[in-house]
Amino acid sequence: MAKGMKRSTKKTKTRAPKTVFKHGDSSPATPKPRRSRKVGNAGPKLEGLAKSVVDMARREQDPAIGIPTRALSNVRFNEKTRHVEMGDNKQSRSFFNFGQSKRFMQTLLVGSKCKDLIEMGKTASIRQIYYLSKHTIKGTNEKTFDDQAESDPIIEDLEVAIDALREELHVFASNRGNMAGYITLVDAGSTLDCTAMGSAGYAVPSICEPDVIQFKKCDAKFILHVEKDTVWRRFHEDRFWQKHKCIISHGGGQPARGMRRLLRRMHEELGLPVFVLLDNDPWGYYIYSVIKHGSINLAYESRRMAIPDAKFIGVSSFDYERCNLSDDVKIDLDASDVKRAKQIANYPWFARKRPWQREIKKMLSNRFKMEVEAMISKDLSYLTEEYVPMKLKDKKQWLD
Repeated sequence: MAKGMKRSTKKTKTRAPKTVFKHGDSSPATPKPRRSRKVGNAGPKLEGLAKSVVDMARREQDPAIGIPTRALSNVRFNEKTRHVEMGDNKQSRSFFNFGQSKRFMQTLLVGSKCKDLIEMGKTASIRQIYYLSKHTIKGTNEKTFDDQAESDPIIEDLEVAIDALREELHVFASNRGNMAGYITLVDAGSTLDCTAMGSAGYAVPSICEPDVIQFKKCDAKFILHVEKDTVWRRFHEDRFWQKHKCIISHGGGQPARGMRRLLRRMHEELGLPVFVLLDNDPWGYYIYSVIKHGSINLAYESRRMAIPDAKFIGVSSFDYERCNLSDDVKIDLDASDVKRAKQIANYPWFARKRPWQREIKKMLSNRFKMEVEAMISKDLSYLTEEYVPMKLKDKKQWLD
């Protein structure tokens, strides 16, 4: 079984590819082999950044750091890789520029704290980084940071400046998301069987890199990712993962980076198809867009987190008639919903897809949206026993 491997130049014995169920067929299909991507070392990259600043000072130049611009104007969709990515535009953050000097020093300060964490082999939350970095500058009344809203973007600046994940900088966020099903993994040295993790399942951590989490065994055929904890609990209680030999996960709304990273790793390293079940509203469409193609705000992370082959199986705007639902499940669209839906329809990765244009047009013509829980109006277990199994079998209902 595939593990959280690093690339190696050494020759190894060829292993049989993992067998994955192909929905709608009577026989299993072998997925195309996937290659894991070796993640760079953030420590030397931070050292390189510091060295470049020192070298500029020694040459009596204005010390500066080049930060790729994190804005919609510097984001593009790569048709080949099928994910959003950051463009080449950069902004220079220099020491002798009065308007930039504080941010310049804050960037180096946070970088030094991250370097300390790496050398100690410890991790810290983004909140803890704020307190580690905050102090009053000697001889002044000036503080390095006035509040956390100043320090959080600096961490993202460092990520793009040295091309490293926040998690590689040993910085984590709160855990958000759970998982259950046919996978056994090793988390920080502890072997965990996700079929036996109780009612709460496995709590997905913020840092999901191969040095923390390794895949020991996987008998799952696919991953079903749902939007909310409450929906996930319905699937877990009904033992959906056991009946369909799969993994079920949720991200508590828009999935946090740890959840997205783990989904990407399971898809890439284990060859597991990813199916996404979300609310029938603009927010649900956006969450799918983030899972599939990456986030506009975090475009620099897309190549490590996006899953271009993920499939949207519902809830669809056509399901109201298809499933003979009652008027009680309708939630009126408001002006912001309409505006957001039109924005999403114009995303380059949706604009040229006729099925998605039909889907969004249908929701707008319906003039209402629906939650996944709408299916429970028919029966408590209709969602897990009829609706999703029907969707998994009928590829014509999938949205790509």
